Amino acid sequence: MYIVFTYFVTLFVIVISVFISLLFKYELEKMFREKRNVLPFHICNVLITLMVSFGAHTVMTIYIARNEFNFLLQLIILLFMIFPIYFVGHLAFEKYKLKYWPYETTDNKKVIVLNDKYLKKKKLPSRLRNYNAASKENKSKRHKIKGG
Repeated sequence: MYIVFTYFVTLFVIVISVFISLLFKYELEKMFREKRNVLPFHICNVLITLMVSFGAHTVMTIYIARNEFNFLLQLIILLFMIFPIYFVGHLAFEKYKLKYWPYETTDNKKVIVLNDKYLKKKKLPSRLRNYNAASKENKSKRHKIKGG
């Protein structure tokens, strides 16, 4: 029972760590204006996730389950848990980046090209546009009544 609980907590820690590390990678790519994936970012993300999950798993195994801890076996198991989660998370962030990144720079990094998908996403629904129009119309009617 404790082993299942230990791996469940470790899985939860891995998912959170992958999400946060990919979020930082995404922001760093925006800051450095990188268009392609940078391998050192991926390696650092996997290592950070491995360290965090390894620490959580060690604490859970030794202090909660009070079991013996096999370093090499747990390292391999955690790597096999991290890689699929990281790969799926990376694909999700790439899809997010294509849809919500507002601009792209050209090769000379001076001209900004707006992303069509981003512009389509930012359009207001007609219900909100009508609300704003009705609000402006009511405001103009009030001014006419007070002024007249």
